[in-house]
Amino acid sequence: MAPLLSVRDLRTWFDEEHLTAKAVDGVSFDLGRGETLGIVGESGSGKSVTNLSIMRLVPSPPGRVVSGEIVFDGRDLLTLPAEEMRHIRGRRIAMIFQDPMTSLNPFMRVSQQLMEVTRLHLGHSRSEAHEHAVHMLETVGIPDARRRVDGYPHEFSGGMRQRVMIAMALSCKPELLIADEPTTALDVTIQAQILELIKTLKQDTGTSVIMITHDLGVVAGMTDRILVMYAGRIVESAPTSELFERPSNPYTAGLLRSVPDPTDDSHAPLYQIPGLPPDVARLPPGCPFAPRCARAETICREQFPPFVQLAPQHHSLCHFAVELYESGTIAAAPAGRTPSDDDAENQ
Repeated sequence: MAPLLSVRDLRTWFDEEHLTAKAVDGVSFDLGRGETLGIVGESGSGKSVTNLSIMRLVPSPPGRVVSGEIVFDGRDLLTLPAEEMRHIRGRRIAMIFQDPMTSLNPFMRVSQQLMEVTRLHLGHSRSEAHEHAVHMLETVGIPDARRRVDGYPHEFSGGMRQRVMIAMALSCKPELLIADEPTTALDVTIQAQILELIKTLKQDTGTSVIMITHDLGVVAGMTDRILVMYAGRIVESAPTSELFERPSNPYTAGLLRSVPDPTDDSHAPLYQIPGLPPDVARLPPGCPFAPRCARAETICREQFPPFVQLAPQHHSLCHFAVELYESGTIAAAPAGRTPSDDDAENQ
């Protein structure tokens, strides 16, 4: 069966005064019907820009899709007229944004914002749209939905506002749901409720889901496959269980080590990847992760790594991907030594 979504060699760049920031630089992936895909990475890795490109919501200027294809159900979204894209956006592809307080209009009642979607895309009358809005709030677990539907966003808690955003995104039963950091700024209990809600609604509707997050722990029990992004590129791609069992890229291993272990009572400091994510307008030669990588050697600093296939659905962007995959372990930086120490010696 053909994938629902196929992204090929996508490049989305942002023009600055004298530089070009390559926020997304050659990203390719497929999403099957009914599949849940996780996209993880630190801030600035290109996760959100990839999905804003799919929605054709990249602000222009300064952003622009330089090249690539985004084929949704057999049609390249990048070639569609703006009016046709507006009918797909919200109806067949919907997005949950990270901050519901800035995504919801504070001057409009929640009912108006929910009704606007179904009146536009489903042709509902005003009364039909209002009933559907109540039904959607009930579906996402908001108590006393008939009374609360006419409230304003500030009258809802953070978790409830996120539920409103989910209700709005699912109002037209989209074929693809993109959730961009849907649990950001929510406490742990509410995070779990929101993730379980998305998982349940996905199972009930058969919607394909792209889950964007910086936290591998969030996608552990929700996704079929995971893409790890760094500096605008996919650095590892694998089925979820295999990625957790055999990470084959040092950056992925660093992200996994950064996930808190609830069974660890040693009170040891939480691991953090040394250094900062690179400026995508000023990337170093060679592997973009080399300045932060304990495994880096001369070849890493001088030559861009290949995207190596390790298994039918497992790929890694690393000069030592095969060695790391076969060993099943990725060594941490030796005690008392960091990647920056190595860099200083090699300068």
